[in-house]
Amino acid sequence: MAAAASPQERADPAALIAAQREAMAPLAYMDGVWRGSAWTVLPSGEKHDITQTERIGPFLDGSVKVIEGRGYDATGKVTFNALGVISYDPAAHAYTLHSYALGRSGDFALKLTADGYTWEIPAGPMTIRYTATVKNGAWREVGDRIGPDKKPVRFFEMNLVRVGNTDWPAAGAVPPR
Repeated sequence: MAAAASPQERADPAALIAAQREAMAPLAYMDGVWRGSAWTVLPSGEKHDITQTERIGPFLDGSVKVIEGRGYDATGKVTFNALGVISYDPAAHAYTLHSYALGRSGDFALKLTADGYTWEIPAGPMTIRYTATVKNGAWREVGDRIGPDKKPVRFFEMNLVRVGNTDWPAAGAVPPR
């Protein structure tokens, strides 16, 4: 167990939050409600088409970004649900996506690109890479399985459009009285 930092070594919480909030500013384009088509390849090899929705907003005074994704089948049943939190570590100068989906969770490095982001999941000898491009109110994200010495295999794609604003997740806080 690490020794606790002395008061002189601790960073000022207000300065940390300010740095995190500043780092979240380039991701403001994500905020809002998104909807569109998506597909994934199931373990059986079958292609599964859904309507995908995302709602995204700032939380903790803008120092993190919260994401909820839902996939609906043709009957309107939720067949996919995920929760993600994007954070920034000022000391490491790095973004992290903490993701909950399909009964699993994990922390993954998120790298900003000129028009979106990428993140990867190590999967044994393979890597699962998600690449998102967001421009002009359109969000395209693809998922590829990348094996050693093999061409990437696309198993996921979503194409969303921004359909509106949201005050989620910050709205509806419990008042003090």
